[in-house]
Amino acid sequence: MTDHVSTHQAEEDARNEDILIYVNGKIVPKAQAVVSVYDSGFMLGDGVWEGLRLYNGRWSFLEEHIDRLFDAAKAIDLDIGMTRESVTNALLETQKANGMHSDAHARLMVTRGVKTRPFQHPRLSQQGPNIAIIMEHSRPRIPRPITLATVPHLRGLPMTQDPKLNSHSKLNCILACIAAQKAGADEALMLDVHGFVNTTNACNFFIVRKGQVWTSTGDYCMNGITRQKVIDLCRVNDIPVFERNFSLVDTYSADEAFLTGTFGAQTPVGTIDGRTIGTGQMGPMTERLRILYKALVGA
Repeated sequence: MTDHVSTHQAEEDARNEDILIYVNGKIVPKAQAVVSVYDSGFMLGDGVWEGLRLYNGRWSFLEEHIDRLFDAAKAIDLDIGMTRESVTNALLETQKANGMHSDAHARLMVTRGVKTRPFQHPRLSQQGPNIAIIMEHSRPRIPRPITLATVPHLRGLPMTQDPKLNSHSKLNCILACIAAQKAGADEALMLDVHGFVNTTNACNFFIVRKGQVWTSTGDYCMNGITRQKVIDLCRVNDIPVFERNFSLVDTYSADEAFLTGTFGAQTPVGTIDGRTIGTGQMGPMTERLRILYKALVGA
């Protein structure tokens, strides 16, 4: 298969050539939105980030995203140097400067900043953090269900690199994605350290079996905000939902599978390791959850 699809695939939009980007308090044209080669994020992947979506004039679940950003910054001992309110204001100012109302995606990034010398120690980052917000016109365009391949790369233990941390260090996930594409799939299905089905390289993973919705325990994956919203929607709407250990045997014989993420919301999965899941198309439970989620976002 050569026509790879991504869970972050968007319609082409010429307006993105002229977007304005927030960098350290200034909103500048794309060509001027630059950081130093001594930036610790560029040099070492030393930073944290959030992805946010704009629907009908509102950033979905904004407070939860800002909370997660500040929690992650605290975890890596990074002082953002801004309050939650000022970070939110920076997001809104960038939105206003770009004249965006809906179907926009923001990537809010914070690194430890410019280093005095090109080495690892965090004390070499003495100038304070670099903060950037890239905001693009973005309407998801995923033309068919996603195909997955199981890869040898794992989401690791918390004492190696906690997968709950939304850090700039994504090489493990990138290598997983490369392995999946070499196998002819769109994205990678990653197992946990015990061999149970965990997550993909970019999204959280769910299956549907006999009217029940299953996802991983959450111990070894990014605890996505969209993931939690789907779990909450199931509970409110009397859909049996379980955070549990399950294997590839359970997965291959599932009636449906789908991915969750801020960008694509709920993306159907058609095949895993060459096995067709259900009919290979979006199933009724995935469709129902998409409708419920759209109503939640609209609210």
